[in-house]
Amino acid sequence: MLFSSPVFLFCFLPFVLAGYYVFLRGLRQAQNLFLLVCSLFFYGWGEPRFLPVMLASIAMNYGFGRWVYRQKFRKKHKALPVVAATACNLALLFVFKYLVFTLESLNGLGLGLMVPVIELPIGISFFTFQALSYVFDVAMGRTQVQRSPLTLGLYISFFPQLIAGPIVKYSDVARQIDGRVETWDDFSAGCSRFLIGLSKKVLIANQMAVVADRVFRMDPGSLSTPMAWLGSLCYTFQIYYDFSGYSDMAIGLGKMFGFHFQENFDHPYAAASITQFWRRWHISLSTWFRDYVYIPLGGNRVGKAKHIRNLLVVWLLTGLWHGANWTFVLWGLLYALLLIGEKYIPHMDRLPAPLGRAYTLLAVNFLWMLFRADTLEYAGGFFLTMLGWNGTGGADPASGLFFMENLPLLLIALLFSFPFAPWFRERLERSRLLGRDPSPILDLLYALGLTAAGVLCVCYLVKGTYNPFIYFRF
Repeated sequence: MLFSSPVFLFCFLPFVLAGYYVFLRGLRQAQNLFLLVCSLFFYGWGEPRFLPVMLASIAMNYGFGRWVYRQKFRKKHKALPVVAATACNLALLFVFKYLVFTLESLNGLGLGLMVPVIELPIGISFFTFQALSYVFDVAMGRTQVQRSPLTLGLYISFFPQLIAGPIVKYSDVARQIDGRVETWDDFSAGCSRFLIGLSKKVLIANQMAVVADRVFRMDPGSLSTPMAWLGSLCYTFQIYYDFSGYSDMAIGLGKMFGFHFQENFDHPYAAASITQFWRRWHISLSTWFRDYVYIPLGGNRVGKAKHIRNLLVVWLLTGLWHGANWTFVLWGLLYALLLIGEKYIPHMDRLPAPLGRAYTLLAVNFLWMLFRADTLEYAGGFFLTMLGWNGTGGADPASGLFFMENLPLLLIALLFSFPFAPWFRERLERSRLLGRDPSPILDLLYALGLTAAGVLCVCYLVKGTYNPFIYFRF
């Protein structure tokens, strides 16, 4: 079930809100159970055959959490249950996500192994990492063990962030599960945030996808250089507004039910370095790898050689987390090399801000092309076309037509990818301090703008076109 679908917007969400606030108001345990049942229904809506995978993950990690707790209570080593939990969770992930890739790679070496047909359960990378964070947090003493399997089930399967994040660490929301407080301010802020995310997805990401999908379906040899750049640029904006839009909707939905999730994006395309970019893009994944892989390996408090090793390990895993394909492996390793270069090449951290932003956006754009490509061969051909060493050469009428048709949307996408809204809010606060308070008019305009955007989104959605989120396949 998609957040940007009429079934969710006009059936599922109103039903859940009515049940939560009208029929179960003030009954916390009943509300949590209701949310758990609704979340499992949400997950099983499109592919009910994968619901047992979710239930198995909940039961397995509940058992591992209890095992870790018993070891701590008896003052015994926690290593065995932690290793077992890690192995079992990664084994589940490996079978569904990486087994086919591994067998096909081995067959490429001439082994001739039988390759089964295995479908990927939606969102398995996200809920597996959330489940692991629970076991790790209990082992590290960051939180208490959860005695109720139903409560743990709600944490792992809660529908707002179940499919594509943010990846919520258990220690961040443990107290909210039973102790959250719902307020009208949070609910209204959640609705606004949801509408912003929906607008990002429907009005920008889906429109960028029209051009990006058309370009990437073509053979690189049949593309002109301008068309390749236009397709790459459209995909760069598509993936940002698609994923940040989902995160906005997830955070907004969480607020409607009294939950406060970690921010997942902070205007990453305004970053002046690759290091800054990854502090602003998919923040929940970056912090997960930082807390549970990078720091345990020693982080940057080790010698140069081990530090480089740590970065390579983390970014190899980051690439593989995103997908079972050599394109993702190379994508992760190239980011590792860029980060190593920024840390150890003299003066790389002293570039003027405009030059740093230009270099970062250019590198990110090239790497999104690799991320989007299905094979390394396709990526290589597309890259050469972007450089003018492949394809049909210079400008062609089709690329000019596509560019002019999409220029207003490209400008809007570029504008809102930079932090102009926070800057505007800061100026507004300054004007209030000086005794000028235009907020009533601005609040009215903001509400009208959101309402208009919501109506426009519904107009697009009633066309019935399928518009899945990019990160659903991870």
